[in-house]
Amino acid sequence: MAQGNQHQDEAELSELCKALWKADKNRLVPGHDYRVDLQGRAGYVSLGKGNATDYARHPLFTFVDENHLHEKPTYHAFIALLDNYESATGIREIVTPEEKDENSRFLDAVLHTEVMELAHPFLVKKNLASADLSQFKWQLYKIWFELYGRGTGNDSSGFEHVFVGETRRRKEVIGFHNWIQFYLQEKRGNVDYMGHHARRWKNQPDEEDHLLTLQFSWKEAVKPKGSSFIGTSPEFEMALYTVAFLLGTERSSKYRIQVDEYRFDLVCHRSGSRIGSTYPILLDSNLPV
Repeated sequence: MAQGNQHQDEAELSELCKALWKADKNRLVPGHDYRVDLQGRAGYVSLGKGNATDYARHPLFTFVDENHLHEKPTYHAFIALLDNYESATGIREIVTPEEKDENSRFLDAVLHTEVMELAHPFLVKKNLASADLSQFKWQLYKIWFELYGRGTGNDSSGFEHVFVGETRRRKEVIGFHNWIQFYLQEKRGNVDYMGHHARRWKNQPDEEDHLLTLQFSWKEAVKPKGSSFIGTSPEFEMALYTVAFLLGTERSSKYRIQVDEYRFDLVCHRSGSRIGSTYPILLDSNLPV
C-alpha cells in the first residue's frame, strides 16, 4: 500500500471508529453493567517452560449483568456461535446446517444495528462492498466464517480465531480477543486470568477502561499478552475489524487509531480473502497518532 493511501485510510478509519464508538448503543457500562478486578501486573512468560506466574488470585470479571447477554439480539446470537468450534489447531472443523443457520442469524442481527449501518455505506463509498445488503451479508460470511487451514486443512476461520480463540500445540493461546468469550470461559473455570500489562504512562489501568491488555491461560495453554476491548458490543468489533480488513491490501496491515482516551494500533492479517487475525494493541498516550 502506498504511504499516502495508508495515511488517508488510517485517518478515515480513525474517524469512522469514533462514529462507531458513539453509535455503539449496546456497549455495556463499566461499574454498572459489569465490574472487573485488575489485580497485579502480569509477568514474563516463556512458552512451554512452565514458568508462568499468576499475579491475579481472583477472576477478572467480578460481575456481569447477564440480562444484556441474553436480551440484546446481537449478544444472544453471538453467544450461540461460541461452542461451534474445536479449539485446537490441526483438527478439521465440521460446520453443521444448524451452525450455518446460527452464523446467518448472527449476521442478520448485526446488519440491523446502527453500528453496521455506518460501516456498510463507508465500504460502499470505497467500492469495497456492494450496496445490496444480501450481497454484503454474503461477503461478511466469507470473510468471517469460511474455513481455511492454520494447522491443517479447514481447521480455522476468522471468527473462530478472533472471537473464540484457538490453541496451538497445547502450549499457546492464539487469537481470543473478545471479552464475552473471556467472561463466559472464566465463569466455567476454563480461563485463569493471570494479570494485566500496564501502559508505561499509567501505573495501573483503570477498571473503567474499555481496552485492556491481559495475560491468561485457557485449557492449559497460555496467552502471554493480548489486548481486547471490554464491554463493547459484538457489532462494534465486527464492524471495525471488517472495515480495517477490507481497507488493507497487504498480507498484514496496521492502523494507528485514537478514540476517546484510547490510542491503539489495529492490526489485521489476511488469509487469502479471509481474516486471519485482527486485534487492537493498546499504546502509550504520548505516542503520536
